[in-house]
Amino acid sequence: MKTKLTYQASDYDEKIKQTLPYYEEFYEQVIRLVKTHQQQACKWLDVGCGTGKMASEAFKQIEIEKFVFCDCSEEMLSTARERFKDCDAEFLACEVQSLPYVDQFDVVTAIQVNHYLQREERKSAIQNCYRALKKNGIFITFENFAPFSDYGKTVCLEKWKQYQLEQGKSVQECEQHVQRYGKNYFPITVTEQLELIHSCGFQTAEILWLSNMQAGFWAVK
Repeated sequence: MKTKLTYQASDYDEKIKQTLPYYEEFYEQVIRLVKTHQQQACKWLDVGCGTGKMASEAFKQIEIEKFVFCDCSEEMLSTARERFKDCDAEFLACEVQSLPYVDQFDVVTAIQVNHYLQREERKSAIQNCYRALKKNGIFITFENFAPFSDYGKTVCLEKWKQYQLEQGKSVQECEQHVQRYGKNYFPITVTEQLELIHSCGFQTAEILWLSNMQAGFWAVK
């Protein structure tokens, strides 16, 4: 399943900050966790890499042996390739459900990627991330999640809409965005996400971070 781009690569980084509260903190949390878990130079696969936000933080703060950018969008990969042409990196046009790697990486990240997939596709994606990791490698993912109740969903979506209005989006843009819930992306609850990660074979699965309607999770192979 190919994900339709909401924004063009050229304006993606700015638009996403208007959309996701604490977006920069997602990456801060990933870096802190990798520093704690990984004590040596690492091989890193970033799934749904976009324009390369994760790599920009990783190369600044982590000793990287190899970094692989993976995205189903040729436009995003082209932008990332230009940004990181002087780095030790590889670029793969591929959907996460079709990852070809086995036992190759110390770190696999998927930031705001898998919630675009239906349940069985999501499980396949996480299983592929699991296979791509070496033993004791770490998988880190951030996703939009589903509240536990209908009222919780109503409140959280309204709060999210107000945030976007405050960031300068139009009323129409904000309304269109919240209407995407369950139609263009398919969130599951935090509990379901942890259960799904465990079911893919990981020895541990934990919550890294949670706020509004976004959550970060990590798991070790």
